[in-house]
Amino acid sequence: MADTVLIAYASKHGSTLEVAEAIDAVFRGAGIPTALREASRVHGLSDYGAVVLGAPIYMTRWHRDAHRFLRRNEQELAAKPLAVFALGPLHEDETEWAKARSVVSAALEGHAFTPVSVEVFGGKVDPDELRFPFSKMPKEDARDWKAIEAWAAGLAVVLAPPVPV
Repeated sequence: MADTVLIAYASKHGSTLEVAEAIDAVFRGAGIPTALREASRVHGLSDYGAVVLGAPIYMTRWHRDAHRFLRRNEQELAAKPLAVFALGPLHEDETEWAKARSVVSAALEGHAFTPVSVEVFGGKVDPDELRFPFSKMPKEDARDWKAIEAWAAGLAVVLAPPVPV
């Protein structure tokens, strides 16, 4: 199972899970064994050869389960390829995107590992799933599925288990 890529995610309303599932589908399509798991339920990485971690940014903070996952598994992550993604911006405003990138950079700063790739994708808001006053926000989905699949395809090449000779 050490050739398996763990795709761990934190998701409050399911949007990040949907992105993790899309990444999982790309990896499986490339013949890479994967395990799709909630980050909060992963306790140890010895069964995995590489890790992809994704979480949303809420109110300028990366999901706490992603932070906890990194702290809990820091030493093992230092010895494995790690890729990280976040969902956040809802508009094509460069300031919003820069802020999201800085949130993720700050979350990764000071750890014993260096990710092979870090990416930020647009986020999603479904007011039907939110409490007041957020339930009054407009419905938005800024996830770029082509960009997500392209990033996953590039990662599949980098994180694929070595071919036995």
